[in-house]
Amino acid sequence: MIGASILMLALTRAEIIERFQAPTLTMANGFVQVIADCPADMRREYQGPIASFAGKIGESLQLHERLSGGNPSRRFKEPAALVYIGECRTNISEIVVLERKHDDGTSFLKIYLTSPAYADLDKFRLEIVKAYYLATKDEHLSDEEAKEALIAADPDLRAQDDYMRLDKWLKGEVAQIEDDEEYLRLARSVIVPGVALPGDVLRFASRLHLYPSAFDAPFAQKYRSCTFAEAIDLADQDPRIRLAAYSKASQIIAYGGGRSEELAAASKAYSEFLLELARFKKPKDDLRILLENAEAKLEIALEEARKCEERTL
Repeated sequence: MIGASILMLALTRAEIIERFQAPTLTMANGFVQVIADCPADMRREYQGPIASFAGKIGESLQLHERLSGGNPSRRFKEPAALVYIGECRTNISEIVVLERKHDDGTSFLKIYLTSPAYADLDKFRLEIVKAYYLATKDEHLSDEEAKEALIAADPDLRAQDDYMRLDKWLKGEVAQIEDDEEYLRLARSVIVPGVALPGDVLRFASRLHLYPSAFDAPFAQKYRSCTFAEAIDLADQDPRIRLAAYSKASQIIAYGGGRSEELAAASKAYSEFLLELARFKKPKDDLRILLENAEAKLEIALEEARKCEERTL
């Protein structure tokens, strides 16, 4: 590269020697190698984190390959991704990618991060995936194909993608019936065990209604659905309210299970309320207190979910 050659001419002899002596970092069974062609202070700041970032992607791809029945212990004699850290300190997000071949004929990608502090991480991530498939399968992936491969291999990204698709569904951005079925499947699943994000809590809250078993036979002859609060006042008018509450009591536990402790506590409180509503032996004021207790626990679950989301940003 002409620019790099001119730059080297402008450096002092000591600086040139220092850069040539700078160690390279190799990660993920030799999959990625990071070379810091930059001053020592930038090398200390960026080389390790960038090598770790790229290495984790490589490890995820290798693990996914093993779990899918592929190579059980892949090791790279030569790096599939050769990453160069440039010394530009301005907000240049451009990443230069060149396909090259090793002496043994295997293909690899040279990836130049011109300005490491401002590099486009989404593009960098995809180029690392492309380098893996180029070296291991001699395949040239598009950006979309690389994204799909990355999501398939990385549980965290897969969860983020699922949450993103569920968010679109909640906003009414999904129109096709087959997509609706997929989103309903996702809504019923536990995407990240032990963790509840705001979307999980809001989807749980959207289920806090009772419905008659037959659409053409509304509650009290006019309500095709009712909130839990409304159900307290309607229970003595239509016994089917109590039957619906009994059925919902077990479902609500399943809706809140497997996620956060706070959401599990809220689902248990709602279930206890529904069982008491089904028995209908307590005064209505006592039932309202049980419902208020469940709603308070749901508020706590939502607040904790928001904190969890902030920590993951």
